[in-house]
Amino acid sequence: MKNLSVVVVVLLAILVYSGLFVVEEGTRAIKITFGKVAQDENGVATVYEPGLHLKLPFFDRIQVLSARIQTLDERADRFVTVEKEDLIVDSYVKWRIEDFGTYYLSTSGLKEQAERLLKQRVNNGLRAEFGTRTIQQIVSGERSELMDDAMNQAAESSDELGIRIVDVRVKQINLPEEISNSIFDRMRAERAAAAREYRSEGKEQGEIIRANIDARVEIMLADAERNARQLRGEGDAQAAQIYAQTFNKNPEFYSFLRSMDAYRNSFNNKQDVLIVEPDSDFFRYLNSSAGKK
Repeated sequence: MKNLSVVVVVLLAILVYSGLFVVEEGTRAIKITFGKVAQDENGVATVYEPGLHLKLPFFDRIQVLSARIQTLDERADRFVTVEKEDLIVDSYVKWRIEDFGTYYLSTSGLKEQAERLLKQRVNNGLRAEFGTRTIQQIVSGERSELMDDAMNQAAESSDELGIRIVDVRVKQINLPEEISNSIFDRMRAERAAAAREYRSEGKEQGEIIRANIDARVEIMLADAERNARQLRGEGDAQAAQIYAQTFNKNPEFYSFLRSMDAYRNSFNNKQDVLIVEPDSDFFRYLNSSAGKK
């Protein structure tokens, strides 16, 4: 009898434990009985707030769902503008569960399923908005309007999922890689052509500058040569005048000075050899102290 009481107590404890469930903060729970979502008298799914709640053991199943704002951020997609130009758009979506019963019925409570369906609706909204705008309009200042319109379109179609879209944002807009490479190649070709043109113009200007400098140098050299010749002529004239004045004052002294200059020039180098007769007139100032024969 005692053992039976123990068994009964254990079974009651198991039943009580199985009949309790806890909903944590940041989540909500719905009750599923025999495969159907429990509803109130108004036909709205019963949502359990955070706290301790009761259920029928073995009959009720509790589905816990997040009540927080969640982020859908997947790989970038390709969109077409009104100009039939492709763009690679990277975007993200902020969303939360609004109707927990509808959300469970449409997605089976699976986040992956919900995000797949939500992404289709958001992309349809973005595709519609991109298809009515040019690249210049998208890039120059209509991005905020585009995101708002896309969010409104996606919000209308997401109600059937029990989801409320909080925000839709476009993070980055790029051209497809093949188009980007083509544009970059064209830009490089244009810059290379411009560089060649600039180098050609620079070379032409350099030739002009060098020609002008060479002409100025030639003129300066000619002026310098003319001035040098003029100065040498004036110097020679002054020297001749001085020699003439010296000769007129003292012809013998003038002759002596000229002979000394001739000696100096003749024996300037130790290797110089001069063959003349001893009684030559060239040595008359060396042979005679008086300087006369």
